[in-house]
Amino acid sequence: MTELNNDVPNFKPGDSVKGTVVKLEDKQILVDIGYKTEGIVPLNELSNLKTENPGEVVNVGDELELKVKKWSDDEIILSKKALDSEKAWNDLEERFESQSIFEVEVKEVVKGGLVADVGVRGFIPASMVETYFVEDFSNYKGKTLSVKVVELDRGKNRVILSHRIVEEEAEAAKKNELLQSIDEGQVLVGTVRRLTNFGAFVDLGGIDGLVHISQLAHEHVDKASDVVSEGEEIKVEVLSVDRDSERISLSRKKVLPGPWENIEENIKPGQTVQGLVKRLVSFGAFVEVLPGVEGLVHISQIANRHIGTPQEVLEEGQKVEVKVLDINENQERMSLSMKEVEQDNEEKEIQQYTKDDEESGFHFGDIIGDKLNKYK
Repeated sequence: MTELNNDVPNFKPGDSVKGTVVKLEDKQILVDIGYKTEGIVPLNELSNLKTENPGEVVNVGDELELKVKKWSDDEIILSKKALDSEKAWNDLEERFESQSIFEVEVKEVVKGGLVADVGVRGFIPASMVETYFVEDFSNYKGKTLSVKVVELDRGKNRVILSHRIVEEEAEAAKKNELLQSIDEGQVLVGTVRRLTNFGAFVDLGGIDGLVHISQLAHEHVDKASDVVSEGEEIKVEVLSVDRDSERISLSRKKVLPGPWENIEENIKPGQTVQGLVKRLVSFGAFVEVLPGVEGLVHISQIANRHIGTPQEVLEEGQKVEVKVLDINENQERMSLSMKEVEQDNEEKEIQQYTKDDEESGFHFGDIIGDKLNKYK
């Protein structure tokens, strides 16, 4: 840089000078450059951005580095914008090559995006502002954003910046870190983000896992929305993690109290309960007595008479009365009997006949004998 003084009569356009702002006017500023004549920086040479008055860019007393636009004894025209642009382009080219992240301040909200001051006019298209859709950008003016240069053309004075890419890279890094920290068997808290016909996707803090519909509850679930809702926080257990495909399988069922938990507080041996035939097999019938709790009625316990197959007496979906013979909570097993319910009912009938006989004087010996013979 060449310093100006009274002994040097002039400089040619393109030279750089240093000066101090001495006065702000409506359409220009005056700068003391150490010469008999003060330099003039027109408003349109102050900044690459749209400027209404010089006070938006500089203040009296600021020291500036400027480029000479015109030099004569009568007038010295200088430019802050030209020198800023040159430095800015060099800096932007370096950042573009290195793909470095830097911060900018949003100076304008324009149709189609945002304008930032990067020494030159930097444009952030609406599609490159956030990872999500933004309807109104009015509150972005004055906001500081971390950006990367995604397109650069000095000849066309074109600088395209992206905040979205920075956010996406940060999310990807966070997602990878989280993925590496999750292991099978962990119990986590997540937020239900999306429901489908095959389950629910749960956000675990940056990465989604799937709770298959079969893992939403102990009982059968027709629709995920029957047991969970979008936005709900739920506790889940990690079933498996595939880091290559970034797939995480989760279970809500495993962290819920099982239907067999404390079952003996609700059902006791000897108790008669209502049940629903769920499955018929060659050796008996599985009957659901509580949601998620099934017991086996062995084929020998289905009827008082001999039967070849359970289908001779029962069909799936049929409601039946069963007597609890045995419960094992740890093994989740329950033995049931329909035959004993029938026997108990017949014994009640016999007792009633006996009572009627004593009260009325009639004799029902033959009837009682017939019924008792069934148990011989």
